[in-house]
Amino acid sequence: MLDRFTSMRVFIEAATHASLSAAGRVLGLSPAMATRHLDALEARLGVKLLHRTTRRLTLTDAGIDYLATSRRILQELGEAESEIAAQRTEAAGRLRINLPLSFGTRFIAPLLPAFCDRYPQVEIELGLSDAQQDLIEGGWDLALRIGHLADSALKARRLADCPMLICAAPAYLARHGTPRRVAELSAHNCLSYTLSPLQGRGTWAFGAAGAIQVPVQGNLKANNGDALLAAAIGGQGVIYQPRFIVGDALAAGALVALELDQPALDLGGLHVLFPADRRPPAKVRAMIDYLVESLGSAAADGTAVPPAAG
Repeated sequence: MLDRFTSMRVFIEAATHASLSAAGRVLGLSPAMATRHLDALEARLGVKLLHRTTRRLTLTDAGIDYLATSRRILQELGEAESEIAAQRTEAAGRLRINLPLSFGTRFIAPLLPAFCDRYPQVEIELGLSDAQQDLIEGGWDLALRIGHLADSALKARRLADCPMLICAAPAYLARHGTPRRVAELSAHNCLSYTLSPLQGRGTWAFGAAGAIQVPVQGNLKANNGDALLAAAIGGQGVIYQPRFIVGDALAAGALVALELDQPALDLGGLHVLFPADRRPPAKVRAMIDYLVESLGSAAADGTAVPPAAG
């Protein structure tokens, strides 16, 4: 089947130059191929577009109408292709980013004004959720993920470390004592994060690979770290959360980091994920570079990202 848009271009050039041979020369087609395209177009439409004689071509009434329509369609197609091509080289258009709720609210949203000043043609849409979202099915351009990454067809770039800390409020520790060993946590009110595969089942893991697992219990579970943080600050119990959740409270003295006999779990770091496109659009490249610039510097010198305030 002949390409429909090429057939339209043959018709436009033939009408413009009153010659199929001339149309073929303009488009790099032989006269026979140009004729085939016009024949196929007229057959598909079921009407004659051009009166053809041995000396010249003239438009039929249907041809006059279709010429204007064809020119408009090809112009719009060209504009659409130019717009898409420009997005490869110029950061522009809507950029959809999926983020963990607390991290996105605390650390990504404050970075966006400077990004938008730098790239005023980019319109950002944030999706904030601690539940894992499918990047492709959801139509997201980028996602930030905290933790070890599952194998997938996505590309990933590590931005920073993301250490875990065990914390409790001074008031809680004054009432219940300060645990020194991970085994002692079973006797404390441990506030767990339900979206964690282990914490959601009442187990806290320690050691870099999580090989040491301690059963815990508590009177609060939540699918959001900030909710657990608020409860811990209020003296309700012990929490086991990333530094970016508890950093401000530690700096303010509202929480105390516990020193136990086993190291905290290696959470796997902070990553930006994006579809495995050999040439991602400029808006995607711009945001990745901006995140590396804004968040990645601390990773290079071994500190956590983002650092605790204060």
